[in-house]
Amino acid sequence: MQQLHYFIEVAAEGSITGAADLFYVAQPTMSAAMKDLESRVGRTLLTRSARGVTLTEEGVEFLGYTRQVVEQMSLLEQRYLGQPPSRRLLGVSAQHYSFVVEAFIRMVDSVDAAQYEFSLRETRTWDIIEDVRALRSEVGILYRNDFNRKVIDKLLRDSGLVFHPLFAAVPHIFISRQNSLASRDRVTLDDLADLPRLTFDQGANNSFYFAEEILSTLSSKREIRVADRATIFNLMIGLNGYTISTGIISDDLDPGIVAIPLDVDESIEIGWISHSGIPLTAQAQRYLAEVRVVVADYGIELLDSP
Repeated sequence: MQQLHYFIEVAAEGSITGAADLFYVAQPTMSAAMKDLESRVGRTLLTRSARGVTLTEEGVEFLGYTRQVVEQMSLLEQRYLGQPPSRRLLGVSAQHYSFVVEAFIRMVDSVDAAQYEFSLRETRTWDIIEDVRALRSEVGILYRNDFNRKVIDKLLRDSGLVFHPLFAAVPHIFISRQNSLASRDRVTLDDLADLPRLTFDQGANNSFYFAEEILSTLSSKREIRVADRATIFNLMIGLNGYTISTGIISDDLDPGIVAIPLDVDESIEIGWISHSGIPLTAQAQRYLAEVRVVVADYGIELLDSP
């Protein structure tokens, strides 16, 4: 079990030395433990280089099962040996959706562990896929549609990942409550022609296929790229800008913003991604259960079930 704990941290740190520091053991001790673990399972789990370590394909699969074993052992200790709850771990990477944050808050509020270490990264599409591929995050949340589906699906396959559909959303624009369009039942692309279009910057991978917003190929007279939701909301209010998203608005997390249906023949499919063939930890399953509850609370029909 100690070797399994070591292995999880070596994978997370990408460094035997870094993991050794976390456990306050000598680097040779950690290195020997990893070699012994590989000998025990009869597999090469780590690729070693001057820059650190990376998981082999078998190492990725082994890590998935290792997390399950460690989590189940913790539950046994709590149940039968009176041990205090262990430190809970989970990483989530996602595009910029308030329902993702709302579900994360609900999950954290429900945690019964005395210690936990969770991460929530609202980030670029490419980085979400890379985070899950490299096991920095166990779950990623992003969208696909008819335009980007082939590109996203190929990238996921090449990365050993799988897309799990969660729900389909009608495209909406997000605008300030003070915007003249806020009282409309629906808006058209023509209504938006003179407004600043706000999009999330995709960095070096700024392909149309990785855009977080649909209709990314349409030209705009005024376009502003931003890096975070707080900034995009400020620009909606300060500049009467708009962005296109799912239509899910949280009054608590998205103050002063409204969602108006966009009159286009498009659909947004939101889903979560994970490693193919690696079972989710119980903590990841709990988070996704909260995501489903939050989405259902907004009256949206789910495409999957637990």
